[in-house]
Amino acid sequence: MAVAICCVPVSPIRIEPSHKTEMVSQLQFGESCEILEDDKIPWIKIRCHFDGYEGWCQDSHLSLVNAGLYENGRMNLTADWVTRLEFNGAGMMVPMGSTIPGKKVKGGIWGDNQIFCEGQGWDPDKAGKDAGSISQVALKFLNTAYLWGGKTVFGIDCSGYTQTVCKFFGIRLLRDAHQQALQGETIGCLEESQSGDLAFFDNPEGFIVHVGILLSRQEIIHASGKVRIDKIDDSGIIHSESLKRTHRLKVLKRFF
Repeated sequence: MAVAICCVPVSPIRIEPSHKTEMVSQLQFGESCEILEDDKIPWIKIRCHFDGYEGWCQDSHLSLVNAGLYENGRMNLTADWVTRLEFNGAGMMVPMGSTIPGKKVKGGIWGDNQIFCEGQGWDPDKAGKDAGSISQVALKFLNTAYLWGGKTVFGIDCSGYTQTVCKFFGIRLLRDAHQQALQGETIGCLEESQSGDLAFFDNPEGFIVHVGILLSRQEIIHASGKVRIDKIDDSGIIHSESLKRTHRLKVLKRFF
C-alpha cells in the first residue's frame, strides 16, 4: 500500500470527501499515512500511521515517500511554536510537533522531496519523562484556541492536545478521548496522581467526552475554549475564573 507524508504545515482530515463535511483530525507536516482510496481526486482516503485514524485529505497536501525506509528511519519533532524549514527549495513555517528527518536519516526516505531544517529538533526517544519536561511541552500550547479535530498550536481539541504532548515523549496515544481512556495504567484517586497523569471526564450518560493533563494534584491543563489551566478536585474541574464546575472526573490514567 502506498505511503505518503503531509507536505503542508497542517492538513484537515475530513469524515467525507468534501470541504463541507466535519474535520475529524489533522495531519501535520511530515506525518505519514497509508493511501486507502485514490479514485475520488482531489480527495484521497488515508489511514494515519500514528493512531490508525481514517479520513479524507486533499491529494495536493500529500507526497509519496519510500514506505519501508520512512517507517524505519530516524525522525525528530519540531520543538518551537513554529519552525522554518525548506521543502523542495521553498520556505515553509510548520507547527510544533511536525516530523522532520533525524540527523542519521539517509537519503531517499522522503522520496523525491528535499527537506532542510536547521538543528536536530526534539528526539522523543531521548526525552526525559520528568514533571519539568512534561510541563515544558504542555505549557507551550497555553492559550491555543480550541478547534474540533485540531492537533496543532494553530488550533487544538482536548484529545488532540494530550496526544500531541505525549508524542513528544514517545507515547502513542489514540486520537479520541474515549479511546485514550482505554490505554495506560489506572490510578485509584487524585491523591495517588502525579504530574503528567491524564484525567478523563464523562457526560451524564457515562461516556468519556474530555481529557486533560495534570500539572499537580490541584491543577490541570486542558483544551476547553482554549488551552487553559484550571483547578481540579475529586469531583472534577473547577473553572479558575468563574469558579463553576465544568467537567466531571471519571478516571485517571498514567502513561509516563
